[in-house]
Amino acid sequence: MQADLIDTVCLLEKFFPPSFFDVMIHLTVHLVREVELCGPVFLRWMYPFERYMKVFKGYVRSRHFPEGCIAENYIVEEAIEFCSERMLREDDTTVGIPSKSLSGLCNGCKPLSGATMVIVSAKELQLAHLCVLRNTEDAIPYFKEHMELLELTFPKFMKNKRWLREKQNATFGDWLKERVANAMSIPDNDVSETMRWMAGGPRHEVPTFSGYHVSGVDFNTKSRDNVRSVQNSGVFLLADAMQVASAKDRKPRTDDMDFYGVIKTIWEVDYYKFRVPLFKCDWVESSRGVKVDDLGFTLVKLNRIGHLNDPFVLATHVKQVFYIEDPLDAEWSVVVRCPDKDYEGANDECEDPEVDQLAFIPTMPSVETFDDVVGHQPSIHMRDGDEGIWVDN
Repeated sequence: MQADLIDTVCLLEKFFPPSFFDVMIHLTVHLVREVELCGPVFLRWMYPFERYMKVFKGYVRSRHFPEGCIAENYIVEEAIEFCSERMLREDDTTVGIPSKSLSGLCNGCKPLSGATMVIVSAKELQLAHLCVLRNTEDAIPYFKEHMELLELTFPKFMKNKRWLREKQNATFGDWLKERVANAMSIPDNDVSETMRWMAGGPRHEVPTFSGYHVSGVDFNTKSRDNVRSVQNSGVFLLADAMQVASAKDRKPRTDDMDFYGVIKTIWEVDYYKFRVPLFKCDWVESSRGVKVDDLGFTLVKLNRIGHLNDPFVLATHVKQVFYIEDPLDAEWSVVVRCPDKDYEGANDECEDPEVDQLAFIPTMPSVETFDDVVGHQPSIHMRDGDEGIWVDN
């Protein structure tokens, strides 16, 4: 592409005068290198800010004080929008937002389409139920207890971690139901209410959706994306998984792995008292379906499906990615990651000091820094000849 751009510019020089070749024509020569170093253009372009400058210019009423006019109008507009959107009624609900969008099954989760009730097979329901249990904090002690029981029951398989994991996946649901029932028969037991409902198992009739909103991001199923002009079905998961070298490997190691997939269906596993949203995905085979090219881009082969025994994932555990077809090989797709969109609830007092909540502007100094640099002389940042509008607290 870089060579074609240079040849095209050279050919244009045969037909157009030198005045045609301004800085915008020369910019095309650098675009390929910019994409290689910085990533896709749509994640960093300045066109939205340049368009917004036209709105700012419309705020100017006195050309002698343009900055003051922009500041005054912007503050008034923000105040009016805040009051109109955040005024509360007597029932403490936000004006203009439907009540159904305020209630989510989990924090920041809500359906984007109507539910379709489907009766699923017992095997699929068991896999979904196991996925929910493995990601429930109250169930962790039960998993450890069950694994110790399996090691005592099958001592000859004690060193075969892969066999023990498969045996636990197949028998844990029934064992947990009996284990919790026995504990409930004892007065003053320590079984939590969550485990009481989960141990009984979910309903066989599962609500399914074609779209779901999770933490500020809209996810769609692959079938819904096929009839739309947008792509919201790609997901990425970083999970602690068991890595098996071969079929005869009895001592697999557990490590963090990257999983790439496409949402096939969206479920709400119903435990009578509450529901848990799950994504059933077609995961790309990690060994032969994922590679990294010479430029550092991750490529996946979406038609090579793997991890058939573990298709489910919690809706809150995945991040959205996009797949772009590789122009050199149609079988591979380039993975494009996007920054998180949900900044709701972010505050300055973060528990993790390593988390930068304003990662998109890491070099923005604070007001105190400006005072230190300027030496309490803010007038040097103003245009000469204009008197600014000072606002006292």
